Amino acid sequence: MMHQAAIALGIDVRLLAEAPGVSAAQVIPDSIVGDYHDLDTLKLLVEGADALTFDHEHVPTRHLRELEQVVAVRPGPDALVFAQDKALMRQRMQELGVACPTFAVCETLDELVAFGEAQGWPIIAKTSRGGYDGKGVWKLDGPDDARVPFAGLAETSAGERVRIVAEEYIDFTRELSALVVRSASGQVVAYPVSESVQEDGICVETVTPASGLDGDAAAGLQEMAIRIAAELGVVGVLAVELMEAWDGRIVVNELAMRPHNTGHWTIDGARTSQFENHIRAVLDLPLGSPELRDGVAVMRNVLGGVEPDLTGALTHVFARDREVRVHLYGKEVRAGRKVGHVTCLGTDLDDVRRRAHHAAGYLMGDPDA
Repeated sequence: MMHQAAIALGIDVRLLAEAPGVSAAQVIPDSIVGDYHDLDTLKLLVEGADALTFDHEHVPTRHLRELEQVVAVRPGPDALVFAQDKALMRQRMQELGVACPTFAVCETLDELVAFGEAQGWPIIAKTSRGGYDGKGVWKLDGPDDARVPFAGLAETSAGERVRIVAEEYIDFTRELSALVVRSASGQVVAYPVSESVQEDGICVETVTPASGLDGDAAAGLQEMAIRIAAELGVVGVLAVELMEAWDGRIVVNELAMRPHNTGHWTIDGARTSQFENHIRAVLDLPLGSPELRDGVAVMRNVLGGVEPDLTGALTHVFARDREVRVHLYGKEVRAGRKVGHVTCLGTDLDDVRRRAHHAAGYLMGDPDA
């Protein structure tokens, strides 16, 4: 999707792919297959390049510092480390006075139990590095559960120390996403705040703008995300994932420094997509408008289901809804795997959401969706 945006701008992209035939390698001719943990492979990747950027946060920080000597790394390691390490992120957010769950960084089982006893069970425990899509996150109901996060805990393959971050359990009513883009020279744009729907730790839907969020509250979240991006020196997309508690508190859950699933709606729903603005930011081009094209945008992820022929299923999807937008990722269909997404626009949220649910459901093999 980043390459799709680059084509229209005349920008050449080189890809480091983890395996032949992965989604991006299907559309980017200049591809290298290799391991992002290997510094020599990374050096080969950036030969002759103007800038290096990412679609995930896991490239070792020490390698990025080496690469900074020969190419512009955006976001740089001093910023990216706060998306790589949840312990460092929590500590930095606390220093900045950003609202977060009560937390403690725990080196030992006893420290985790002590936090639970002081905070009150249940609590949330997370690995400081490496978790995603619900992995590396546990809800602990009492001291007997506290051993689980430490089982198999070790250094990552990149050599970074992994710790356990303990957090208060927040009985949240919904999750929100404040997505901003910051260029190398400091220009920033903010997209409307989205509401994201999670199932089993996976984002399945976004609604933009988030329903029931008044203008002042939305502006406050955008301003907070802009401040975080500036304080950390982010270049490119920053997605601030948020939890809204039943008592009205809104706290930061995670940070992501890359084009983000909660911003996929922008391809069809915004004046300038997150992918194009990410590329513009990395190359320090003026950023494009983040405004909505219509009143509301609903993006629904297509997860692998019982329908193996996604392209064949498009006949029904397009015949049913001439305005639905479909993006398929060229992935083999496996149960629960993200294999695409659909986006619907309009002015009536219930209608737009219904259309998105039907299109995604049909592609997953549920004709009654």
